[in-house]
Parts: sequence; C-alpha cells; structure tokens
Amino acid sequence: MAHINLLPWREELRRERQRQFLTTLVLSVILMGVIILGVHLRLAAMIDHQESRNRYLQNEISKVEKQIKEIDQIEEDKQRLLARMEVIQQLQRNRPEVVHLFDEMLDIIPDGVHLESMNQSGDKVVLNGVAESNARVSAFMRNIESSNWLTEPRLEVIEKKGKGDEQDSSRSFVLHMSQVSVDNAGEDREK
Repeated sequence: MAHINLLPWREELRRERQRQFLTTLVLSVILMGVIILGVHLRLAAMIDHQESRNRYLQNEISKVEKQIKEIDQIEEDKQRLLARMEVIQQLQRNRPEVVHLFDEMLDIIPDGVHLESMNQSGDKVVLNGVAESNARVSAFMRNIESSNWLTEPRLEVIEKKGKGDEQDSSRSFVLHMSQVSVDNAGEDREK
C-alpha cells in the first residue's frame, strides 16, 4: 500500500480556516464598531435634537412667564383703576347727600336749639349743640326720627351749661345719628 502523506494538505486547510476565522472575526469587530458608532451617532443626534427642542420650549416658557407677569401687572393696574373709579363714583353719589343733610337740618332743628359743630364720617353724623331745655333736645330727636334723610338718633351727653335756676340755664348735648343714602331716602319719599 502506498503511503500518502495528507499532513500538508490538512495543515494548509487548518491555516485557511484560521485565516477565514480571523478575517471573519476582524470583519465582525469592524462591523460591530460601525454599528456601535452608528447607534452612538444616532443617539447623539437624537439627544441634540431633544436638547434643541428643550431650549425652544424653555425660551417659549420664559416668554409666557413674562407675558403672565405683564398680565398680572395689568390686572393690578386694572384693580387700582377700578378702585379709583369706585371712589369717584361714590363721591359723585355722595355729593348730593351733603346738600340733603344741610337742607334736612334746616327743617328739623327746632327753635331754641343751636348747633356748635357737626362731624360726618361715612353715614354717621355727630352733632354738638346747645338747647334751651331738655324738651327742645327731645323735639329735635323726634324730628330726626320722622326725617326721611336721617335715622337712629342717640343722645350721648346732655348737661347743664350755666349756673342758676332750671329755666335760665341752657343744656349742651352731643347727639349721634345716621344719614340715609340719597337712593334709599328718595325711595322713602316716593312712598
């Protein structure tokens, strides 16, 4: 039998397989590197895109916040203006009340009663005066109660002013009352 030596052929086949394996390995590593690089670049591009969107949104949010501050400032200005307008309207409504108060005072002050001062705060009125007798003060209070413009007379102080007998001395008094608004008094007079 002839002896055939197959060793060099096997050795060469082994080297060929090893070379193919190394080539496949290198190509696989290169391919994996390219894939990883591609994924990395894609993710970096997506991150950049999202960051640009976030910056855009942040800019828009800051613009909206500035607009909200401007709206709040405008709202505060509006409230101040409305408050001023309300004060002006209240003054316009109350302007005739002073005239009605003095006109009514002329009608309800009885003879023998003299006013020294009159203070008004809102719808409350405080009168300081002198009367010839307690009966004059009582008549004054009854006149206030029957008035359409004035209500709730309340006598705080009444005291004898001068020395002497009961008929010669006058009485000083402090009287509180409330003023009815022009609208309500007008309605009462129409009834």
